[in-house]
Amino acid sequence: MLKRKKRTGSICEAAIIAALYVALTWLSTVLGLSSGAIQCRFSEALCVLPYFTASAIPGLGIGCLISNIMAGGNPFDIAFGTLATVLGAIVTYALRKFSAGKWLAAIPAIVSNTLMIPFVLRFTYTWGVENSIYYYMLTVGIGEVISAGIFGTVLILALEPHKKRIFYSENNKRS
Repeated sequence: MLKRKKRTGSICEAAIIAALYVALTWLSTVLGLSSGAIQCRFSEALCVLPYFTASAIPGLGIGCLISNIMAGGNPFDIAFGTLATVLGAIVTYALRKFSAGKWLAAIPAIVSNTLMIPFVLRFTYTWGVENSIYYYMLTVGIGEVISAGIFGTVLILALEPHKKRIFYSENNKRS
């Protein structure tokens, strides 16, 4: 019975994270921040959450998948954008074991998106003359540093003192 409660709690936690990701992406879109040269999705700040809980990995993946589908993305954009988010989340989860993990938590999302998304943009969309891989790496990287790096680090610092009350799996590790 205890395993079932833990599993249900983790599923709920992942679902909440996915819903937050979708809502924050939608807000960024409404404000006109998720398209253009430098894309800044507020939802990318949530990419630090695997530092606190493994439930964030599927939560971020599902949230990113739903967001990219709702945005009408190209199938390659949907697939590789989700893959970049999940890979970043897995590495962030691994960083939690290090003492400097909270300061490094945003780096996997920044790196995975900066290395993968420019190829998707270059080969699946035609956005004007500045369509070199390096240009897209620069612009995607800037957007990720703002959203995952700055906003994510602020989020991690705000949540850390309250992690045992907020995150189900963190609260029930020894159960």
